[in-house]
Amino acid sequence: MKPTTLFGLIAVLLVVMVGSKSVYIIKETERAIKLRFGEVVEADIQPGLHFKIPFVNTIRKFEGRIITLDARPQAFLTLEKKRLIVDSFVKWRIDNVEKYYTATSGDEFRAADLLASRIETSLRNQFGERTLTEVVSGAREEVMGAVIRALSQLAQNELGIEVIDVRVKRIELPQEVSSSVYERMRTERLRLARELRSRGKELAEGIRADADRQRTVILADAFREAEIVRGEGDAEAAGIYAEAFNRDAEFYGFYRSLNAYREAFSGAGDLFVLDPKSEFFRYLNSATGNR
Repeated sequence: MKPTTLFGLIAVLLVVMVGSKSVYIIKETERAIKLRFGEVVEADIQPGLHFKIPFVNTIRKFEGRIITLDARPQAFLTLEKKRLIVDSFVKWRIDNVEKYYTATSGDEFRAADLLASRIETSLRNQFGERTLTEVVSGAREEVMGAVIRALSQLAQNELGIEVIDVRVKRIELPQEVSSSVYERMRTERLRLARELRSRGKELAEGIRADADRQRTVILADAFREAEIVRGEGDAEAAGIYAEAFNRDAEFYGFYRSLNAYREAFSGAGDLFVLDPKSEFFRYLNSATGNR
């Protein structure tokens, strides 16, 4: 290869290399600054295609979208000195790129650590001014609002970060306290269960007693009605018997004797020792049925 051709190739490679180092692109989801030997010369570069002096200028790019920081659970004391374990998270994004780079050197993990310590301080102050009931339910939104306001101003001034939202995911009692609380809850539930069972037994006894009383009344009424019907039937039968007797006394006597014979001699092994001239054989001793 000729020396001129070699030098030409080297020149082309150098031009391509310098050109590639001179062009950079900033995306819509990124924030960037330009450094010259470590000094910020242009902050908050707009998205698009840009040029720089290679080997002199350096471009640092950062995440421009919302970042979620899941803080470590921390123990806080309430106004009445109740210890709580609070698990929270914060959503933030870079607002002032130059201040963010100066405070954190562009390290997202360092920014998260600095922000987490400030969240912990703000939450501790807010929890220390309120009771357990307020931080759990009553004034929870107020607590979060105060934390966001205090943290936003602090993070904006010191870190160049905009705090969008702070939320508490979970508030728990310490394990040793939770055990005693659960035991008290269990005891209370057992007491309530015993009370409900005793009340149920009392109601059951009342229902059984009322059912027994109604049963007795129903049986008594049924027996009374049965006796009335039986008495009315006996009276009607006696009336029929009397009417039959009045119509033909001799036939009535004969019919009653036949019924007596049927009842007396119904069994094959029945034995009667009677005088043949007794009144019982009145209609058997005479073909005409007379004495």
